Amino acid sequence: MGLVPFLDLASVAVFALTGALVASRAQLDVVGFIFVAALTALGGGTLRDVMLGREPVWIGQPLLLLVAAVAAVVVFFGAHRLESRYKALEWLDAFALAVAVPAGVGVAFAEGLGWPVVLVMGMVTGCMGGLMRDVVCNEVPLVLKQGELYVTCAFLGALVAVVLVALGMPAGVALAFCAGVVMVLRAGSLALGWRLPVYRARAPRAETRKRD
Repeated sequence: MGLVPFLDLASVAVFALTGALVASRAQLDVVGFIFVAALTALGGGTLRDVMLGREPVWIGQPLLLLVAAVAAVVVFFGAHRLESRYKALEWLDAFALAVAVPAGVGVAFAEGLGWPVVLVMGMVTGCMGGLMRDVVCNEVPLVLKQGELYVTCAFLGALVAVVLVALGMPAGVALAFCAGVVMVLRAGSLALGWRLPVYRARAPRAETRKRD
């Protein structure tokens, strides 16, 4: 198995776990678990492939559907054992992001696309499945939480890969650095509170001068 197919498989497995955890918070039945897990696991990669005019990866590799379903069933019977399902969700999601972004970047590299498209494909693959998951389950999307380093992690990780390849580094090594950057930034956001500045609304300043 090549590097990119392995990254796709790993991201499917871990994102499926996060989808099932969100389903547990929504108290869905086992079919709901499988649906949300599959949507989360395959949503970003499917959107990426459709945008690139490719056959969605799970159509050629239906094993990915089975992986998502098995992950959902495991969480259905085991989620109650977790001390904090939300904390587990955050960290699993961070790992999945760190795997999915280089998967998207690797696909774009293999297609010989320009660097702007490479950046977008990395972000789409990493972020869209989780966004679909949270919207469907009526959760505040992690992607949009105030100040969270999420899309920023995906963007900077993809950017590092683009720069390293431009400097002559092998694509496989560049993808490893991409994964590392994404994971470090996301872990810093979760463990150390790294945040982006957020917009704070201010009342309009009162007019201080009177017109003549």
